[in-house]
Amino acid sequence: MYRINLIVRVTIFAILCSVFGYSSYAQTTDALGTYTPYSLFGLGELEKQGTAVNKGMGGIGVGVRDNRVINFVNPASITDRDTLSFMLDFGLSQKNFYSTNGKADGAYNTANMHNLVFTAPIYKKSALIVGITPFSNIGYKFREKETDTKLLAKYGDITYEKFGTGSISQLFFGGAVNLAPYLSLGAEMIYYFGALNRNSNVIFGTDYSIRDITTGWDYDMSAMGGRIGVQYFNEVAANTTLTIGATYRFSTELDGNYSRFASVEVNGTPVDTVMMESYDNYKVEIPSEIAFGFSLRKKDKWLVGFDYTRQDWKGSYFGETPGVDFKPGTASSFKVGVEFIPNRYDIRYYLKRATYRVGAYYDESYINIGGNKVNATGVTFGMSLPVFRWNNAFSWSVDLGQRGSLKNGMVRERYVQLNINMNLHDMWFIKRKYN
Repeated sequence: MYRINLIVRVTIFAILCSVFGYSSYAQTTDALGTYTPYSLFGLGELEKQGTAVNKGMGGIGVGVRDNRVINFVNPASITDRDTLSFMLDFGLSQKNFYSTNGKADGAYNTANMHNLVFTAPIYKKSALIVGITPFSNIGYKFREKETDTKLLAKYGDITYEKFGTGSISQLFFGGAVNLAPYLSLGAEMIYYFGALNRNSNVIFGTDYSIRDITTGWDYDMSAMGGRIGVQYFNEVAANTTLTIGATYRFSTELDGNYSRFASVEVNGTPVDTVMMESYDNYKVEIPSEIAFGFSLRKKDKWLVGFDYTRQDWKGSYFGETPGVDFKPGTASSFKVGVEFIPNRYDIRYYLKRATYRVGAYYDESYINIGGNKVNATGVTFGMSLPVFRWNNAFSWSVDLGQRGSLKNGMVRERYVQLNINMNLHDMWFIKRKYN
């Protein structure tokens, strides 16, 4: 009963954190998931998938199997478990951004829940998985003061403001089964849902008799999709296993409502609606995605792995971006990671039982501005600290990266992302001899 209550408490706590985050989002113009001017385009910044365990190794996971943690990067991996083991993973993410275009600088911090995932056995070598995690995030804010002396003399201080908030989340439910001693197949149903908001305002800060102008675009979208994964694993030497994996995300169309509005405000309160247009059946395509990966693991000692992911957004239409030559392109990423455990069973030194990770990645974004692709590179590191018995662990990772450049009038971003995950692992239905 204590174990059930523990998982229930953690689940309720995670849901409350999520609800609090969404309520805060509704009350502020500040973004929770990301802060980057490049999220102005398309569906925003695509979220890197995986827990702190994956992200500490550059984000690899397609070809990784580990019975101690949940790896939802590939649904086929969840069959690597004890037949009585139940696991729950709850994660938080905090990001620090510093942006510059060579003339102006900006800094911003965000924090939000990242994932809530649960896995359980079904029958022998099969298991189920259910969870929720972000798919993409929008977060940006620009402010500029009017410098025309004639306008300033007539209207006083004038501020132009642009900001965007929102996210697309993915709720998934799936299962996996070992089709053969060395082959696992997994599948998931994915429900995409969320809202994206973009706003553009003109604020008159001196003459309060002049009404502020507020314009914006709201997108409310959802869709059903799916993903399949496969892993082949075999021992190639004593206690050394090679795992090769692949995943395929099916293309789907986000379907929802698109609203465009314009209003005038006095002291932040709308007093008149200038325009309100709403369109049903607004569609945005999420293209198919294919990923490959492999890893080589020495049991209880080390792991080294590599992932490659590709997703072609060229056929997706996001509407026009006035004044900017934005065209979606092909997104791809290369990731490499290493894991090391000094001595998992050491009884004297706690840190020797910890798991240490490092990694690196190179991402080519689907965002293409004036023929210039927005790419990112980064290095990662992290560790897992065992908690009590079984495979309970507290994991964290740090991502140090750079996106964009100062060439061709672009914006260069440098960021630090901290990921924290709590993995709860327990064995149920054990009949004990003593209470």
